[in-house]
Amino acid sequence: MYVCICHRVRECEVRDSIRAGARTEEAVGDACEAGTSCGTCLDRICEMIESESPVAALVGGA
Repeated sequence: MYVCICHRVRECEVRDSIRAGARTEEAVGDACEAGTSCGTCLDRICEMIESESPVAALVGGA
């Protein structure tokens, strides 16, 4: 599924960026360009960052 339509960035690409160390929407954008155009996907990217955080993993994910 696409997270960012503008740049055709799939969910797996965003998750890979987060797992590689991107911890902000800006860092994800730098890594894969998601969220760098219209901004509609920024809320989803933020949710993905939160769900991939070590704290979320400890409490069962989001």
